[in-house]
Amino acid sequence: EVQKLNQQLEEKNGEIQQMINQPPYEKEREILRLQKSLAEREKAQATSDVLCRSLTDETHQLQRKLASTAEMCQHLAKCLEEKQRKEKGNSDDQVPTERSNQVFLLLLYNETSLQALICNLQDENRMLKQKVAHV
Repeated sequence: EVQKLNQQLEEKNGEIQQMINQPPYEKEREILRLQKSLAEREKAQATSDVLCRSLTDETHQLQRKLASTAEMCQHLAKCLEEKQRKEKGNSDDQVPTERSNQVFLLLLYNETSLQALICNLQDENRMLKQKVAHV
C-alpha cells in the first residue's frame, strides 16, 4: 500500500513538474479556464440565491394568505353560527341544508382562490426564471 501511495505521489509530482515546465501561454490558458469555471460557479450560485429569495418571498406570501383565509373562515363560521341561532326557531330541517350549502360555497371559494394563487405563482416563477436566465 505504501508503494502504491508512493507511486501515486510520484505521478502527481510529475504532473506538477509538467505544469511548471509548460510554456507561459499554456499556464495562462489553464488560468483562464479556471477563472471561467469560477465565474460559471459564481453565476450559478447567484442564480440559486435569487431563486431561493424568490421562493422565500412566495412562502411568506402564501403564509400570509393562508392566515387571512383562516381568519375569513373563522369569521364566516361565527356568522353562520349566529345565523343558525337566530333561525333556530324557524325550521330545523332547513338549517342543515343551508349550512351545508354555505360550507360548500366556502370550500369552493377557497379552492378557486388557491388555484388562482397557484397559477399566479407559477407565472411569477416562470418570469423569474426567465429573468435569471437573461442575467
